[in-house]
Amino acid sequence: MDFDLLIIGMGPVGAVAANLAGSWGLNTLAVDKMLDIYDKPRAFGLDQEVMRIFGNLGIAEQIADAVLPYRTSEYQTTGGRVIKRIAPAGAPYPLGWASNYVFSQPAVEGALRGNLNTLPGVSVELGTEVISVTPEGAGSSVLLRRHDGAESRVTARYVLACDGGTSPLRTRLGLEMEDLAFDEPWMVVDVLVKPEALGRLPETNVQFCETARPSSYIVGPGLHRRWEFTINHDETPDSIQQPEAIRKLISRWLQPHEYEIWRASAYRFHALVLKTWCQDNQFFLGDAAHMTPPFMAQGMCQGIRDASNLVWKLAMVCRGQASEALLDTYQQERLPHVRSTTLVTKGLGQVICERDPAKAAERDARMLEEMAAADGPTIRQSLIPGLASGLLAPDDAAGVRGKLFPQPRVVNSAGLSGLLDEFTGATFRLVAAPGVPLEALQQAAARHPGLPLVLARLADETASGPHDYREQDGVLAGWFRQHGCQVALVRPDHYVFGGAASAAGGAALLDNLARLLAAPSADAAEASLAA
Repeated sequence: MDFDLLIIGMGPVGAVAANLAGSWGLNTLAVDKMLDIYDKPRAFGLDQEVMRIFGNLGIAEQIADAVLPYRTSEYQTTGGRVIKRIAPAGAPYPLGWASNYVFSQPAVEGALRGNLNTLPGVSVELGTEVISVTPEGAGSSVLLRRHDGAESRVTARYVLACDGGTSPLRTRLGLEMEDLAFDEPWMVVDVLVKPEALGRLPETNVQFCETARPSSYIVGPGLHRRWEFTINHDETPDSIQQPEAIRKLISRWLQPHEYEIWRASAYRFHALVLKTWCQDNQFFLGDAAHMTPPFMAQGMCQGIRDASNLVWKLAMVCRGQASEALLDTYQQERLPHVRSTTLVTKGLGQVICERDPAKAAERDARMLEEMAAADGPTIRQSLIPGLASGLLAPDDAAGVRGKLFPQPRVVNSAGLSGLLDEFTGATFRLVAAPGVPLEALQQAAARHPGLPLVLARLADETASGPHDYREQDGVLAGWFRQHGCQVALVRPDHYVFGGAASAAGGAALLDNLARLLAAPSADAAEASLAA
């Protein structure tokens, strides 16, 4: 094969997949039909899990000026009464990053693509379109056409389709998507606000749950603000995108001389999930596999989770460290996670988009009662599930399998400070609570020399050994106490394979993982994996 991976599409999802592939040493070709990055914002929100991945890739500092922590969202009914608040979790942050962010997509894409220059195993061809993908032997033969018309053919063991919601590859294969019954026409307007006018705008994000025209307002980084407006039945996408129509809509907040229109685009907000995520070693990621309404800022996040879930599995199979059966867990894990998140987002969209005045009044009364009974606002990250199936420990008395593993700020034995991932890397990690003897864990690791694994242990006072880390904020120690857990085995995508109450239990987790990775067939793996 010419390549281990061929990635179609270099938007954020494809660019993350290419970076992850390079970090795992996979020989990768990434192509995109565009010659350059699209210079307008599209995706607008990312979360702590995605920022952790960016940190793992080494671009977090580069994009610092292009991201801003996400503000609380208020759901306001007609007349301005607040009927719901969704807030980000506060510090100390469990994953080492603020819970949610808004960001400038062109800047983030630029950092992701620039980072590929540091990864010698990754080649990028822009202005290049995939004409056909044909199964051939253990992989695929791919016909490419460059912007000058020249054609060439390459072979790849695996093809990753990150080619968007209209995915030509998905269309050619005739793969079906499940329709979760949400279809609403909206217009998204991005503006740059004059500094002197910023004080006139809301300080929070607002969902205007108004029957006349549901709309959204989101605070972006710097001078960037976004409005999203429903398109009414007596309007067309073309007419509402005209500058005069946009100015009329925004006149509720600003006068025309107080801002510059950056972008306006009409969309239909859909809730769709692909039924088959892989065919003939061709995998689907991002919008090619699912479409999520924007009301929880999870569209791009879902796609980056796809890449984070899949690439390390492909790497382990290519390296001979796992059987092909491991790849079956991609759909087993990602489809229910995406479907659950999309349904939650759809529910929020239905709250916002209610147009019937009587039903809206019922909604307002019910949600006001819910607010009065709640201890505080809904925490945004509580709406995102963990993993429920796939490569997880069959037995986990601690109840931590499938959860995201925390990332504390630590000091190592040399006195260096940083986030834990900066010391361990994004590989398999066997992490122990303070005082857990490492000998049993080291012996278990020695039994599986082919498994990419790092040992780490929290230190009580000072970090004295090469595997010891002293935590600075108590996040991970508190997590261990909360779950009655002494050892956690963590996957490269930061999800917990399983937890144990002792070093011996941790060693058993590692033996169990090695057995599952070596399962020789899809049937054997499915019988062994957690239901």
